[in-house]
Amino acid sequence: MPKTQPAFSFPAHDHHAGENVTIALDPYDTAAKENIFVVKYRDHDLLPVLLIITNDSDEPIQLTSMKAELVTADRTKLIPDNEDDIVRRISHPNASGTHYPVPFPTKKAKGGMNSKEMNEIESAQFRAKAVEPRSSQVGFLFFDVSDIPNPLAGARFYLTGVRNSSGNDLMYFEVALDKYLDGGKQR
Repeated sequence: MPKTQPAFSFPAHDHHAGENVTIALDPYDTAAKENIFVVKYRDHDLLPVLLIITNDSDEPIQLTSMKAELVTADRTKLIPDNEDDIVRRISHPNASGTHYPVPFPTKKAKGGMNSKEMNEIESAQFRAKAVEPRSSQVGFLFFDVSDIPNPLAGARFYLTGVRNSSGNDLMYFEVALDKYLDGGKQR
């Protein structure tokens, strides 16, 4: 995992002053950034996006009902893939051998993942259920961007279902990813 920094330090962020909560996104859309991973997600049409949630208030916030959505410039709505979807996409088993009309065992399907790749997928995903006061939580969301030539240009990210300690929803968060593209990919 990359080193945790406060959400406001990233170009693409949304700060709610009244609630004192900031979310930020850092897409891992370049080969240089992708080097932190064992799995080459871009080869599988997956876009890893680092989500950072910083709570500068004196109360914890709840993330158990959190819903994330990436809306591309052409209004395609993408939700993050879950762990099973990612594993299925990456392992992509392909049966080999001669195909017979009668179904009997021939050869095993090739594919699968090693334990290092599985551990990475499990540990990289955003799984936080809460953010304690004066702290941050980080993790990756993985979006299926197959057949989308430039998913970040003109895209907007929405986060809903973030609640305060009383269980009341905070105002939804909206991040224009053009802020990331304009802010530069290198920090």
